[in-house]
Amino acid sequence: MSQTTEFKGGKRKAAIGFIWATALMDVISLGIMIPVLPNLVRQFVDGSYTTASHYTGIFGTAWALMQFVCSPIIGLMSDRFGRRPVLLISIAGLGVDFVFMALAPTLALLFIGRLINGVTAASFSTASAYVADITEPKDRARAFGMMGAAWGFGFVIGPVIGGTLGDINLRLPFYVAAAMALVNWLYGCFVLPESLPKERRAKEFDWRKANPLGSLQLLSSAPGLVRLAIVNFLFHLAHNILPALFVLYTGYRYNWGPREVGLMLMATGVGNIFVQALLVRRVVKKIGERGALLSGLAMGAIGFAIYGLAATPAAYFCGMPVFALMGLAQPGLQGLMSQRVGPSQQGQLQGANASIMGLTGMIGPTLFTSTFAWAVAHNDSLHMPGLPVLIASALLVAGLTIAVGVTPRESSS
Repeated sequence: MSQTTEFKGGKRKAAIGFIWATALMDVISLGIMIPVLPNLVRQFVDGSYTTASHYTGIFGTAWALMQFVCSPIIGLMSDRFGRRPVLLISIAGLGVDFVFMALAPTLALLFIGRLINGVTAASFSTASAYVADITEPKDRARAFGMMGAAWGFGFVIGPVIGGTLGDINLRLPFYVAAAMALVNWLYGCFVLPESLPKERRAKEFDWRKANPLGSLQLLSSAPGLVRLAIVNFLFHLAHNILPALFVLYTGYRYNWGPREVGLMLMATGVGNIFVQALLVRRVVKKIGERGALLSGLAMGAIGFAIYGLAATPAAYFCGMPVFALMGLAQPGLQGLMSQRVGPSQQGQLQGANASIMGLTGMIGPTLFTSTFAWAVAHNDSLHMPGLPVLIASALLVAGLTIAVGVTPRESSS
């Protein structure tokens, strides 16, 4: 009996529901910080926007560094000891950390809390490995699409929760997030079964594979996997422009305030949910994971190009439906990658992918904000405030060029 056969009916639905909620919690923990953390930092530095911006950048880079370092460790731990204990410990740690940050009396302790958050939120890689365990290879793109929908939904409601509760008290969102983590942990304790039986687990925990560079060695173990990993890097690097520059770019070019930015973030999230939850399955059934990947990269490149060239808000709006179709890329990419490794390596693979994501999180913000600052400083002669957005488009074009080399034969291997 295959492992996926054991997860049928209500048992599988309950497990998928928990994993979806886990992914959602991870994303909310990111989204809830967007409107709250900079203002909380500003309270510790006597209201200075300049100093607060400096420390907020440090916090973001440190968080991404923790993801880069810890995701492969957590992923490999789940290959060795099972998905369930790793997920439950990570969720419990996330809840405790939210309380720690809510009570932090100094900027230094808040920073420590943010570091811990980067570690505990790395459970997304284990959640993705769980999904790979309980779904057939042909169904994984759809399942990963639902995980992507959790990202979209989390980024819609996370900032709303953070902003609404933060207006009451800047520390209140942390307590609410902690309560949500506790509820998720309790649900998992009573509902979540183990997805990786002992006979399919890794025989030992190898620290050489658990460090970020060691985990990336897995990507050279199967045909086409390195190529797909490079595509994954370029995709996430381009995607980093949204949290790093969206507010500054639209504020500078269209004079949008918090209300307009919030509405556009919500619309972007809703478009992502629609694509991931409703279109991925149909597109993969029609043109396969490779086709979904190529289509998503192409639409993302076109969408970014429209954003970067849009001189008016109306032109920007025209790019939104096109850009939403970029959501086809990630499920297709993850589906292709997960088919190339065995059951005992799914956690390691997802940990390597999360490390790639963490690495782009350290590079992307500096790349795009520095380019934007240069473009604005030379705008009188350059007339190109959208230059960094066009760079993001070019990154996706590069990814598309590489992804074309993933042959249909490789896709079915």
